[in-house]
Amino acid sequence: MQETRTVRRKVRLRPVRPGGWWFDVLLVAGFGALTWALAAGHLLDLDLAVRRWTVDHDPAALWWTARILNLLGQGGALLMPVAGGLAVAVAWRARSVRPLLLVAATFLVTYLTIGPLKVWTDRAAPSAVTKEPFLAPEVAVPIFNHQLPPGTYDMGYPSGHVANAIVWYGVIAVLLVALTAGRLPVGAYRLVRFAPPVILLCTTTYLGYHWLTDGLAALLLGWFLDRLLHRVPWNDLPLPARLRGWDGRYPDGRHTDGRHTEPTN
Repeated sequence: MQETRTVRRKVRLRPVRPGGWWFDVLLVAGFGALTWALAAGHLLDLDLAVRRWTVDHDPAALWWTARILNLLGQGGALLMPVAGGLAVAVAWRARSVRPLLLVAATFLVTYLTIGPLKVWTDRAAPSAVTKEPFLAPEVAVPIFNHQLPPGTYDMGYPSGHVANAIVWYGVIAVLLVALTAGRLPVGAYRLVRFAPPVILLCTTTYLGYHWLTDGLAALLLGWFLDRLLHRVPWNDLPLPARLRGWDGRYPDGRHTDGRHTEPTN
């Protein structure tokens, strides 16, 4: 009697662009250097100058436009439900549980990194200067300010809106490519992928939700997390026995040789 053997897929990390780990190290080093500079008192004048400019240039039409566009960064109310709905649609169509694993991993990665960093760095929002508790600028702008008064919003660094936008819209773009079987127009893909982080960097700074450096730090952190998630070979990860009935491969926006592809027209 011939023995039946189970052939396992070889699991290899997917390449990202720019390739190699050097760029990931550069992103982490940049985040660390920016955090150190703020802790040492550098760049605080830049944050204050940008905030003064936004306060002096706040016509109602521009403020409301920024307020509406800022809703693009609502994680619990928008990003996670949209990504989850797309993952369910792709999973059902491809008979694959793997899109759900991508969304679950994204939630865990963002939850275990962005939130703890906010708590650790203890930075007030710029709006604390103009709204209750009406802090002096030199009190609101420092990082690692563990002497902030009770009730102060003190989880400003890095910006969760910006970091989440990079990570979650990257996932949404991949799922849209999968759902459309690669027929998503290039322009639509790039718009979903890159526009929200830029919009949220501008709107969170303009509205006084975050200092400029909060958003810059979030860009570095979010890009790093995004690259980690895109390195994972979701189609090749071994699954437990109970999930193997839904072990289909789904189009994840990549060629079989590992090169990332944007959808073609």
